[in-house]
Parts: sequence; C-alpha cells; structure tokens
Amino acid sequence: MDNALFVGLSRQINLRRELDITANNLANVDTAGFKLESLMEKTNPGPPARTQGAPNPVKFVLGDGVARDFSQGGLRRTDAPLDLAIEGDAFFAVTTPEGERYTRDGRFQLNDQGKLITQRGEAVQGDGGGEIVIDAEKGPVLIAADGTVSQGTERIGKIGVMRFDNRSVLEKTGDNLFRNTANAAPTAAPDARVRQGMLESSNVKPIVEVTKLIEVSRAYERMAKMMDSEADLSRRSIERLGRVQ
Repeated sequence: MDNALFVGLSRQINLRRELDITANNLANVDTAGFKLESLMEKTNPGPPARTQGAPNPVKFVLGDGVARDFSQGGLRRTDAPLDLAIEGDAFFAVTTPEGERYTRDGRFQLNDQGKLITQRGEAVQGDGGGEIVIDAEKGPVLIAADGTVSQGTERIGKIGVMRFDNRSVLEKTGDNLFRNTANAAPTAAPDARVRQGMLESSNVKPIVEVTKLIEVSRAYERMAKMMDSEADLSRRSIERLGRVQ
C-alpha cells in the first residue's frame, strides 16, 4: 500500500509542475516571440517496500526537463519602425549585464544615446557584435530583410541574426531571453529574414492549453482521491488486524 502512495505522490508532484508550465504558457499567449513549453517525464525504477507479492521494481514518475517548441509563430503587422520579427530559424543577439543572450522578441526602441535596445534596456547586437546606433535626426529608419539598417542613403549597420545547430543548448533565463550553455558558438543565419514593422506572435494555442489545464487539474484530483482511498484502506486493514490479534 505504501508503494501506491509513493507512486501517487511522485505523479502529483509532476502534475503540479505541469500545471505551472501550462499556466505560464497561457500567461504568455500575447508575449512576442514566446515559445511553447511542455514537461518531459520518465519512469524511475525503485525497490519496493517489503510487502509480500509487491511488484518489482516499482516505477516512480519523475520530471525529465522542459521541452520547448521553437516552431515559427505567426507574424502580425504593427507598422512600428523598430518592431522586428524573424522569419526563419534564428535569434536576435543582445548584450546584458550577465553576458550575451538571445531572443525572438523584436520589440525594440532607442535609448537617449540612440542605441537600439530591448524593452528592458539591453543593447541589440550588430552582425559583428557591436551596437546599433541611430541618429533620429537623419530621417526614417529602414531595415532590410537581411538586417541591414539604413537612413536615406547612409548604411548604419546590420542587425545580427544568429542560429544554433542544436537549440537544446539554449537555457531560458527569464524575460524571453535564452543563454547559450555550450561552447559551440552560434553562426550567422543568412537565409532568415528580418521583417520590419512586424512582431512574431507566440506559438501557444490558447484552446489547446486551456484544455490541457483542465485535464491536468482533473488528473491531480483523481490522484488525490486514489491516495486517500489507499490511505483509508491501509488504516482499516490495520484496525482489523489489531482486533483479530
């Protein structure tokens, strides 16, 4: 009976984590460039309690990391000249106090020095790793599909658009940013296109996630009832055994 309780508890822990991940997906359904996340699971064999006839081995449910769906989100037009979306497999590179980070969120703006920055103030990197500096007095900013930034006939720079051969090396650090956890450096993505005046929507499907949220909640409730039944059965068994003795 203890085995059933322990297995049920391991499943409840995972369901709670899955509930949090699904709720986070829904909370970011309108976040530009957000990528859908899901919990990966595995079974972990463990020795059974000393009960006659117990299954061997008992398999507990464990979390095995978070999977992230990097598929392309839909592009929506904003007509804001510094809103940028990437069409293709690539990321913008930005400089943060913690080091270089990568994002699909193209909601950019200019700071007081004319530097192209993110919503949180991180500098957007050019293709050579430097910063993009724009003089607002020189006229409208035009950004070509290859990331080239120009004002009139003057070329200002080129926005860096980077790609990872293995996206599993990217670790989420918050604020829609990713950190490179491997020594392998990203490479330029010449086939990815930069779309000015557009933003990439999240690839979260709200109806699917709401349905999943309901399913996970019900599974959690069923597991709680099962564990209560097992605990009650164990209690009544001990009471009857005590009366017999």
